[in-house]
Amino acid sequence: MKKSLFLVSLLASTMAFASGDIHLDKAPTNLSDQQSLQRGAKTFVNYCLSCHSAQAMRYNRLQDIGLTEQQIKDNLIFTGAKVGDTMTNSMNKKDAKAWFGATPPDLSVISRSRGADWLYTYLRGFYRDETRATGWNNVAFDKVGMPHVLYELQGEQVLHVEKHGEHETQKLVLDKPGKLTPAEYDGMVADLVNYLEFMGEPIKATRMKLGVFVLLFLGIFFVVAYYLKKEFWKDIH
Repeated sequence: MKKSLFLVSLLASTMAFASGDIHLDKAPTNLSDQQSLQRGAKTFVNYCLSCHSAQAMRYNRLQDIGLTEQQIKDNLIFTGAKVGDTMTNSMNKKDAKAWFGATPPDLSVISRSRGADWLYTYLRGFYRDETRATGWNNVAFDKVGMPHVLYELQGEQVLHVEKHGEHETQKLVLDKPGKLTPAEYDGMVADLVNYLEFMGEPIKATRMKLGVFVLLFLGIFFVVAYYLKKEFWKDIH
């Protein structure tokens, strides 16, 4: 079983890119794309769940994205957990805090607190910074405490800063390629963010569809109510 420790410390921070707010890239999420959600779930289990938990999410909710109970058991549960159990890990919180400086947060609703665009920018925004203890920094989370555990896939980026008078522009440049091409890595991150958004509110897609029907009903009811009103009040001056 091959797992990478996903030592993400997605804690409250300033979303600053040097002296100004950073530009957040648009996350190409699509909660109706079950193939993307399944790939994202696989990435989450393999790279995130070693250190993070998702205590508000049960494995059996993955059936909502088209997986069978047997597929969940065979491909996404690597411990003695049952399909009805929540997504937890065995990492001791005290040890985690001693090792990493902070306990890796639960990711159940990280997409709701941070937003999909922030997560998409963050997971693609690591760059080499030798002034940091981990050797890494991040454009969306300055002085982040996590190492870039996905660097073998993405490669190593460096931050180029260009000054234009009183202003400066900052750009990430791929210095050492990884196992994936930039497009492939972006696609993998998009799938992961898509899954994180699903996990934050598994009922969201259903809620949005239901909302459309509710609005249609209200629209039809408004027309009926309008003509009833005209009929009831036609003889009143």
